[in-house]
Amino acid sequence: MVCALLASLCYALASVLQHRAAITQPDHHSLRLGLLGRLVRHPQWVVGIACDGLGFALQFVALGHGSLVLVQPLLVCGLLFALPLGAWLAGTGMEARDWIGAVVVVAGLSVFLVVAAPGRGHADVDSWPLLIAAVGVTTGVILVAARGRSKRARAALLATGAAVIYGLSAALTKAVAHQLGADVVKMLSSWEVYTLVVVGVIGMVLAQSAFQSGPLDASLPMLTVVDPVASIAIGALGLGEGIRTGIAPSTLETLGLVLMTVGVFMLSRSEAAHVAQEERVRDDGERDRRAALEEPLPPGDG
Repeated sequence: MVCALLASLCYALASVLQHRAAITQPDHHSLRLGLLGRLVRHPQWVVGIACDGLGFALQFVALGHGSLVLVQPLLVCGLLFALPLGAWLAGTGMEARDWIGAVVVVAGLSVFLVVAAPGRGHADVDSWPLLIAAVGVTTGVILVAARGRSKRARAALLATGAAVIYGLSAALTKAVAHQLGADVVKMLSSWEVYTLVVVGVIGMVLAQSAFQSGPLDASLPMLTVVDPVASIAIGALGLGEGIRTGIAPSTLETLGLVLMTVGVFMLSRSEAAHVAQEERVRDDGERDRRAALEEPLPPGDG
């Protein structure tokens, strides 16, 4: 539990630092491999990647001593660390509705993960082509939907696409880890390890493009919610990792998904309200400035 909570803190810090670096990049670099080349020259982004590495190491230790259904919900707590940390670094604050939305997201996802309790499953070679094709089509549809959207909607959609890719990456990681435990030479000669590298780079480009496109609370909740849900769906449909079914489990799983949706919606509405308020302040200031310029000068003034 300690390692899982420390890992969630590292992941939260990594997300905040990567977002602060990516948001400064020009829009035309979005969804391009060159975006990573530009970001690697940014010290904050490099520190963020280092935090990601430390978080992964702590997560590895946590999974070595605890179950997936214990560790994964604790990792979700990173959302509660990242949003206030990002607000603090940006010089803003979090209101009560922001905290409520974040807590609802974490609670809903935790309920879903604990109740679903996916099994161990197995990596069936015959299922990989269909699995990869399904993830590719799903991600492609999401990318098409992100075109021409507002910055906030684009950030959320790109983060959703990145989370789906991360779900496939988790499945490939499981396959590679199984091969590593059996035979290192076999692992290095397998297609899974090289596919994992390619998929990992694609996921990173999508995640950084999501950070680049809009505010952190538009992208991070989607990454937090969709990543484990996509992993469970891929595991259940492609790797035989069945989840609990029945009246009570299915009802609780649905309740968890509803809570997640409500929490993400609350965060979105909260940020939209902040943006609208800022725009009103700017508009009021601009009107006052124009009125002052148009006001006639008193007699005798130059």
